[in-house]
Amino acid sequence: MRGRFITIEGIDGAGKSSHIEALAQWLRTRGHAVVLTREPGGTPLAESLRELFLHQEMDALTEALLVFAARRDHLRCVIEPALARGQVVVCDRFTDATFAYQGAGRGFDLALLAQLEQWVQQSRQPDLTLWFDLPAEVAAQRRAAARDADRLERETLDFFERVRAGYAARAAAAPQRFARIDAGLPIDAVWQQVAQVLASRVWT
Repeated sequence: MRGRFITIEGIDGAGKSSHIEALAQWLRTRGHAVVLTREPGGTPLAESLRELFLHQEMDALTEALLVFAARRDHLRCVIEPALARGQVVVCDRFTDATFAYQGAGRGFDLALLAQLEQWVQQSRQPDLTLWFDLPAEVAAQRRAAARDADRLERETLDFFERVRAGYAARAAAAPQRFARIDAGLPIDAVWQQVAQVLASRVWT
């Protein structure tokens, strides 16, 4: 049985992380072996790069190169082997985040990001992307109530609105892959949307 690759996307504070474990459990109860992972991160090397990415000042090109370097190791060591074993990989962020944050948010060259995407991923794309969509102002309120901000989370509302627009552009370009989740609803209603998408995409 071939593996499946699910990614979870959205601006910081959209609440996606609150549902990742429930999503994995939903799949496990239906007989799937699940690998939970995240980006940047997922391997010792990629986790080290994540720490640099979140806490060291750098320009947009350095950010992009760093996340793609982490992604390459992640794909080679975790994602591709799990898919080859027929497992379901559930990843908190993937390349859509790079296009949204570094591309739309930072205004970085989308053509160069697309070239890096091709070099690093070859033809690998998620089978399904759940996009937790939320206005930047609401997300900022949630972040402030939940945790201390890292380097990216301290960005302006305008930055996060551009990131949100970047996600919308990626979703419009790949509607067969993306499923938009209204993350402004109560948590139970958000989960119901997730479960409905999973059920409709033959993850049973």
